[in-house]
Amino acid sequence: MEVPPPIVTKAPSSRNWTEGSVIRNLLALSWPMVLSNTLNIVGPTIDMIWVGKLGAASVAGVGVAGIAVQLVIATLVGLFIGLRALVARFVGAGDEKGASYAARQAFIISAVISIILATIGIFLAEEILGAMGLEPDAITEGAAYMRIMFASTVVISFRLVTESIMQASGDAMTPLKLIFMVRAFHALLCPFFIFGWWTFPEMGVSGAAISNIISQSIGLAFGFWILLSGRSRLKLSLRNFSLDLNIIWRMVRIGIPASIMAMQSNFGHLALMRFMAPFGTVAVAAHTIAQRVDMMLFMPAMGLGVAAGVLVGQNLGARQPARAEKSGWLAVGMGEIYTIAFAIVISIWPEHIVHIFNSEAALVETASSFLRIAAVSYLFAAFIPVLMQATTSAGDTIPPMLFSIVLVWMVQVPMAFLLSQVIGSNAQGVRWAMVTGTAFGAIAFTTYFKMGRWKRKRI
Repeated sequence: MEVPPPIVTKAPSSRNWTEGSVIRNLLALSWPMVLSNTLNIVGPTIDMIWVGKLGAASVAGVGVAGIAVQLVIATLVGLFIGLRALVARFVGAGDEKGASYAARQAFIISAVISIILATIGIFLAEEILGAMGLEPDAITEGAAYMRIMFASTVVISFRLVTESIMQASGDAMTPLKLIFMVRAFHALLCPFFIFGWWTFPEMGVSGAAISNIISQSIGLAFGFWILLSGRSRLKLSLRNFSLDLNIIWRMVRIGIPASIMAMQSNFGHLALMRFMAPFGTVAVAAHTIAQRVDMMLFMPAMGLGVAAGVLVGQNLGARQPARAEKSGWLAVGMGEIYTIAFAIVISIWPEHIVHIFNSEAALVETASSFLRIAAVSYLFAAFIPVLMQATTSAGDTIPPMLFSIVLVWMVQVPMAFLLSQVIGSNAQGVRWAMVTGTAFGAIAFTTYFKMGRWKRKRI
């Protein structure tokens, strides 16, 4: 089949990703996205490193609040899958105008959904944390952090939209520069606001949230400037802007299953935290630290998946399904090399990693045991994030959603209950349940991707 000519543009990101070596395209596109995704998730980790100095109650409260915040972000990112799928298809087909038109509509979706979610989090912070079975001091700390983070949902979601537009168009470097700037400001400001260094007020856990929001706002301002000035692959304009319900529905129709998948996965994390809570604050804090390490592992794999998804979408738009499939399998292979190496490191030196967050002896011992268990699942951890992203970026979101629901609510949560409450009374049972869920997900997503149904998805 004839490949459409590359889009002519002055932007340095004008490379045609639908021709040439697939592995070279994947490598060139993936490494900035791997770094971008890693830096995106570094935010809660930066907060946790400094909050860890305030004690176990702060770690537990901010950790559980952070899961709720990640639930909101995951919901938004799921909706943006529709944006990514449409933009990638348009660009692959050589229709830059259509890609820009679709991208503008995404901000409407982002504004409406983020305002609703922010309202829920602001008014129900204590109730949400209390439902997790936290002790009162942890609830107090977590609610202070949670309210500020939820209040800034619009800022966070708009910044994620700008990042999604750039990445789906094939520009991976500009989002990397933006998130690097965001995290640099965040890392710099965080201890000043938490501990009241220099002339800054001492705000405790609230200071962690404030520093996060200031840095996100700076990133959003620069992101808007880049898109509106044409310094990325796509140039957006507010001129003659009008609401297009058809485009919005196409994005929402693709994004809703992906959003449900992300939401229920995070609800699953909250359910696991509920099983962990009866074992005490140290167990909750250790589980929180282990989850931060989990996220640090999954973000590079997710970055590879996002890169593979861009290639899948653009190659399907260019009517080259074989290249799309090859992109997915190569990304899995690259991700597995990383996750297996990470598993080895975690197995040998878990205590050193836990010490980055907290040095309390009981917490170090418990978190280290959790990480050794997690290392088993790291051996096959790349399959889920990579193949899930590749499939959903093709616009095929319902089967992955169903897999995710089964994985969480029919495998992981029941196993957590069985291993921690029925067969034994041990917090490690929750962590072993997570290993079981990862194994099931790897098998399910590998089987479905190999079937190739996603190649025929029309959006």
